Formats: sequence, structure tokens, C-alpha cells
Amino acid sequence: MHIGVDLGGTNVAAALVDNSGIITKRVSVHTDAHYGTRAVVKRLSEVIQMLIDNSLDMPESIGIGIPGMVNDITGEVLFTPNLPISGVNIARELQNEFDCPVYLGNDANCAALGEAVAGCAKGKKDAVFITLGTGIGGGIIISGGLYTGLNGAAGELGHMVIINNGRECGCGRLGCWEAYASATGLIRTAIDTIKTSPSRLLSALCDGITENINGQMIFYAYRKGDEVADVIVNTYIAHLAIGVTNLINIFQPEIFCIAGGISNAWDCIESPLTTLVNAELFTRGQTHTSQTRIIKSALGDDAGIIGAANLSIVRKE
Repeated sequence: MHIGVDLGGTNVAAALVDNSGIITKRVSVHTDAHYGTRAVVKRLSEVIQMLIDNSLDMPESIGIGIPGMVNDITGEVLFTPNLPISGVNIARELQNEFDCPVYLGNDANCAALGEAVAGCAKGKKDAVFITLGTGIGGGIIISGGLYTGLNGAAGELGHMVIINNGRECGCGRLGCWEAYASATGLIRTAIDTIKTSPSRLLSALCDGITENINGQMIFYAYRKGDEVADVIVNTYIAHLAIGVTNLINIFQPEIFCIAGGISNAWDCIESPLTTLVNAELFTRGQTHTSQTRIIKSALGDDAGIIGAANLSIVRKE
């Protein structure tokens, strides 16, 4: 039995995960990030203790997914933009407390590992994972193992530039894929489009305040046949397809897995995205060549927890 923890800016979610990748018990508490570093570490300790109290045995290991950069060898958090724990060696602190191996990983990398262990990429040799939320998180599975690169920071897939001198990204660069293909990018596209092409339905949904528009409203209007929403969604999918195509051309994975809030509109995205990507792939027209399958995440929000619980497997290798 292992413990997997998904540390977020708002909540800490954790679970007992068996050796098959099945969650047997879960807990969640507020992160309390506004109280500072020690409060966050305390909350991590508390959720772990809750799970231990509900288990007959001590866990074989504890894995924690961090929303930022980590040194996955030393267990130090290098940088977290939304949590006050940069520079803290969380693995060492918790290992001393629980006398159990503790491993850290980037949260999106953990989600990719979770899908490889128990989700849509189970049994596959190579896979690429992205999560479409406020930003774009990514993870890469090569030869069945998680690829983290020289410094543990590999997988920042959202920060490849797709439009030269394009929109400013939160990272400071211009034209990043994240600035166009994240949920934030979808909303920015909607706001830009509505300025010149107003939509009665979208205006009604957001009470006339364009800044209040969200992805659910956009896809609702799209499903209702709203012409402006159709332009917004198809523009978004075109931007999404650029990055997906680039990554498939680079890695040629068996599975390209998409998760995050945007994936809830899979019925709107799947067909046009697949069509656009297949038309641009380097392997197009080569009918004898196996093609990457683009699919929705099978585990949803559980992927990060299951992957974190399996970080010990990666480290042992």
C-alpha cells in the first residue's frame, strides 16, 4: 500500500493506493497556503496521518505531486508560483516524521504516470499527457518510464511557442501554446471575438459582463448552435491542434492523453481535433504506419494521486 498526495493551491487531496493502482481510501483538506510555509507542510502531514490512521499497515512509500518544479532526487521544491514552499525539502521533513520513503514529482508528471499505471496509457510503451486547465501541464512517458529530464523540469509542454510575437504568457514569453490552448486561452479568444462579433446567447449567459465568461458557457452556446461560439471553439481547437501535432511529430507516442476541465467538452473537441492533427502529421498518407491515438484521460482528477503513489517505482528504477 502506498500514499499518493496531490498538493493544490486550494486543497490537499490524498489517498491510499494499492499496488494495482486502485484507490481504497481518500481524504482532502484545505491547503491553508495563505498562512505560509509551515501551514502547508502541516497540512501535508495531517492528510498523511489521517490515511495512516485508517490503514492497518504503514505505507511502503509516500508520493507527493507538487504544482511547480522539484528536484526529484533530493526531494526539494525548487519553485512553486502559487504556494509558499519554494526552497523547502518537503521529502526530507516528512520522511523524518513518518520514517517512510517520501518522493516528490511535478503534479502533471504524476498525472501522466497515473494514466500509465492504471489509466488510458496502461500497458503502453510511450505516451504524452497534457492537462488543459488554467495553464497547460504536461508529462511524458518513454519506454514505460516517466521522463523528467536533466533537472526534473521536463514536460513543460505548454511553453513551446506556436505564434511568434503572439499573446503574452504567464511565463513572460510571447506566443506560448498555453496562452492559446489552455482554458484561460479559450476565454481570451472568446473575449477578443465578442468585441467584434457579439453573441446574444453568450451575453445572456455571462449577464452582459464579458469578463465573467467561462468555458462551460462557451461550450454550452456551441452545442446550441451559436455562430459566434462556433467561431470561438473552432479557433481554440485550431490552436490546440498545432501543439498536439508538434508533440506527436516529436515523440510519436502510442497514446496522446488529454485531461483537465476542457476535456469535459470532449464531445465538441474530439472529432475536429483529430481531423486537424491527422492532416498535419509528418506520417500522413503513410497508411502502413501506426498512428497515435488521441484520447481523453481515463482517471480524471485521480490520475495525479495514483501517479504520486507510484513515484517509488520510478525512483527504484
